[in-house]
Amino acid sequence: MSSHSPLRVLALCHGNICRSPLAEALLRRELAAAGIPAVVQSAGTAPWHAGRPADPRSREVARRHGLDLEGRARQLDVADFYEQDLILAMDAMNLTDARRLSPPNAEARICLMRDFDPQAPGAEVPDPYSAGPEGFEAVYRMLERSARTFAMQAREGHLWETGENGGVD
Repeated sequence: MSSHSPLRVLALCHGNICRSPLAEALLRRELAAAGIPAVVQSAGTAPWHAGRPADPRSREVARRHGLDLEGRARQLDVADFYEQDLILAMDAMNLTDARRLSPPNAEARICLMRDFDPQAPGAEVPDPYSAGPEGFEAVYRMLERSARTFAMQAREGHLWETGENGGVD
C-alpha cells in the first residue's frame, strides 16, 4: 500500500448479508474516526444472496448503533485479490475459501477479522443467521471491537506486523 493511496479493505463472510455488511460499516466508521483514508467493501464467498440487501436483523442492529447498511450483497471475485490490501474473513471457512480462491500472485493479505479483537484474538465471528436479535447484537460487539483495534493499528502503522494474536499473514 502506498502512503498516498487509501487503505483498501474487504470484509468477507459466506453470504454477505449478516456479518460482512456490519463489519464493512464499522470498519468504515472506525477508519474515518482514526483519520485513515480507506475504501471499505464487503463480499461473500457464496453467490446465493447476490444483489440483495443486508439481512433485516443486521440492518436493525446497525440502525440502533447509528449505522446504515445500504449496500447489496455480492460474491467475492478474483479481482478482489488484486484490488484489496486486506481481506478480513469472518470465520475459518471463509478464510480457507479465500485462500483457496486466491491467485498465486495475489496482492491482498488475508486474515481473520477477529485477529484484531483484543478480547478473543483469532476467534471466529459466529454466523448469527439462525440466531435471534441477541446473536446479532453479540456479533455487532465483536465486530466493533475488532474494527476499532484494526483502525488503531492502521493509524499506528502496525497492520503489516504479525503479533501474538496472529495478525496479518
